[in-house]
Amino acid sequence: MGLYLNRGNAGFAAAVNGIYVDKTDLISFINSTLDTKEKLTCVSRPRRFGKSFAAQMLCAYYDKSCDSSKLFAGLSVSRDPSFEKYRNQYPVIYLDISLFISRAAQRKAVVRNISTEVMEELKKAFPTVSKGEDLAETLAHIAGETGEKFIMIIDEWDALFREAKDDAGLQKEYIDLLRSLFKGSWTDDIFAAAYMTGILPIKKYGTQSAVSDFQEYTMTQPEPLERFVGFTEGEVRELCAGSGLAFEEVQRWYDGYVLGTNTHIYSPKSVIDAIKRKRIGNYWTRSETYESLKFYIEMNEDGLKEAVIQMLGGAHIRNDVSTFQNDMNSIQSKDDVLTLLVHLGYLAYDIDRKSVYIPNEEVREEFVRAVTTGKHKELARLIQTSDRLLEATLNMDEEAVAAAIEEAHTAGTAPTFYNNEQALRSVIRFAYLCCIDEFFRIDELPSGHGYADVVFFPKKASAMPLLLIELKWNKTEKGAIRQIKNKDYPQVLRDYGGEILLVGINYDAKNKKHTCTIEECSK
Repeated sequence: MGLYLNRGNAGFAAAVNGIYVDKTDLISFINSTLDTKEKLTCVSRPRRFGKSFAAQMLCAYYDKSCDSSKLFAGLSVSRDPSFEKYRNQYPVIYLDISLFISRAAQRKAVVRNISTEVMEELKKAFPTVSKGEDLAETLAHIAGETGEKFIMIIDEWDALFREAKDDAGLQKEYIDLLRSLFKGSWTDDIFAAAYMTGILPIKKYGTQSAVSDFQEYTMTQPEPLERFVGFTEGEVRELCAGSGLAFEEVQRWYDGYVLGTNTHIYSPKSVIDAIKRKRIGNYWTRSETYESLKFYIEMNEDGLKEAVIQMLGGAHIRNDVSTFQNDMNSIQSKDDVLTLLVHLGYLAYDIDRKSVYIPNEEVREEFVRAVTTGKHKELARLIQTSDRLLEATLNMDEEAVAAAIEEAHTAGTAPTFYNNEQALRSVIRFAYLCCIDEFFRIDELPSGHGYADVVFFPKKASAMPLLLIELKWNKTEKGAIRQIKNKDYPQVLRDYGGEILLVGINYDAKNKKHTCTIEECSK
């Protein structure tokens, strides 16, 4: 067992011994690509979404230096016809690029260290094989003289592009190494398959991938591997069963990444930590400082501030993801910033609507923290306005509510956007942003004989009343309250047993004024 060659199955064994979700069907997919033109696979997803677990799983399955039959017994892949054919049949090279970076005395030596250290280990394992001038040639000699093909697994392939984002020379040296391995005439002779993980997709130069023979599966185009990006809804339900944590609570806080054909994906870090602690919390976002998010949302790109405001209000923002060069230094536009945030996990991408949005309440709170402490002081003031708005609503101060919504509208919505009731709903969602601490928000809740526009349900530990908000455009706020009563919206909500406030809000486009009326719901 070596440091890079044939590392064994200890990493995957440790994962299986904990709270484990069976993702071994990924092995079946990789098996289907072995020795084909699709054998080079690159999967990118946000940090703490299980990238390293997948890499360790593949290492444990293919590594010929160990016997992983008991480790995979009972798991899904063990029922696949290809399971025994390829299990523990290959020499595996496993490279953790982040580890190379942390160990290097000088960052400029990282790429050279990768080549020399792996070559030294290969020469010890294959002492009779002819010496090569570089890593690719050494592997070619081994494959040619022994008849063995390798599986190469590169974890955090893009770490250099993130850690040395301003060092173009080092990045080029690294890309040249990858090209020598995966874009040359020796590639088919050397490798049965290669699997790379990262946060960013493969670097582009112009419109072309730097290592174009890889099949890429990203946060903007994950199909057909979307169910391996994180935990699926069905997997989260199973984890919640018997855990003491209700699935509905987990869903309300962590759901929101919708990939492929309506596959709902959850952050594994968030779900596992919530189940272990038996408490909903901000676990994924706390695994890294929000300074990185703050840096990008404060970039001086036209329309970025307005996009952040609208997304905080629940809106989807049209976005062209094709211009992004897949690095953190070639940011040219608002679309590039938002696309980067998709790959980092701070935004989700709707491929059908070609739009981005804040995926869930956990991430939304991270945006609020970044905005509150950032340089956009007008955004911080909007957060403070939201606090005043909630207080005014609870005090049934109708004029103060209308004034606060007016302030949120003026500061937070582009004029071309504010032109219908849907736009008003977006402003309301943003204006009541502080409610994320005490409430779950549901838009267009089926209730009585219609749909309640916005409903804020108090969380279990909260003493707040339920807020049922009905919106009108160029009508009257009292008409909104009448609609609530006529359609019997509160009836279906009474079972929760607490106080209900009915809030009617109207916007008059002619005089550009909001008006509000608030009533307690009679039992």
